Amino acid sequence: MGTLGRAIYTVGFWIRETGQALDRLGCRLQGNYYFQEQLSRHRTLMNIFDKAPVMDKDAFVAPSASIIGDVLVGPCPWCILSFIGDANSISVGSGTNIQDNSLVLVAKSNLSGKVLPTTIGDNVTIGHSAVLHGCTVEDEAFVGTGATLLDGFVVEKHAMVAAGALVRQNTRIPAGEVWGGNPAKFLRKLTDEEIAFISESATNYSDLALVHVAENMKPFDEIEFKKVLCKKHDKWDEEYD
Repeated sequence: MGTLGRAIYTVGFWIRETGQALDRLGCRLQGNYYFQEQLSRHRTLMNIFDKAPVMDKDAFVAPSASIIGDVLVGPCPWCILSFIGDANSISVGSGTNIQDNSLVLVAKSNLSGKVLPTTIGDNVTIGHSAVLHGCTVEDEAFVGTGATLLDGFVVEKHAMVAAGALVRQNTRIPAGEVWGGNPAKFLRKLTDEEIAFISESATNYSDLALVHVAENMKPFDEIEFKKVLCKKHDKWDEEYD
């Protein structure tokens, strides 16, 4: 989208926002139409101009997550995070789970001068609160909780980044190794059991995601009915032994 197209898009956005604001003002003035309940304006999927996310039909994205801009998500069973593909593209393979509070970003510019996307392969496990910025995570790799991966970083297949690690730019972790620390460095080779655990972890999260999908797909009336049941049985039964 060129400069003119973005300008027209922005004007259209302003007009829509103005219309919504006027509608709310009119409801307040009419009194009977005024409502107090504030509805969340959060959107799971959001475009940036003409760049819109593309989701596989089998991907599970939590209602609290945000996927913004040029992002391609395959049949990913577990996405509870924020993807921001504003300056470049993000792609996520199949069977990959990206856990709560993680953040996946792209790099428009850095010290190397390269334009870097973020690429995540198949059957990858990324732990809670991890940050990935302009890097590549190959198939069946493992990124621990709270790890930070900077521009140009590559995790090879069957490699592991330890929890809390900070991996510097343009670092490469060879297959079968675990790195940790700040800055991250080689710790040791992974055992066969640990390599098998990486694939097993992705499978376990795929199975667990089915439960979350079922809960998130429940209609409004079923949710309200369960609330009534919970209130009805919230007191301790005196006959309970």
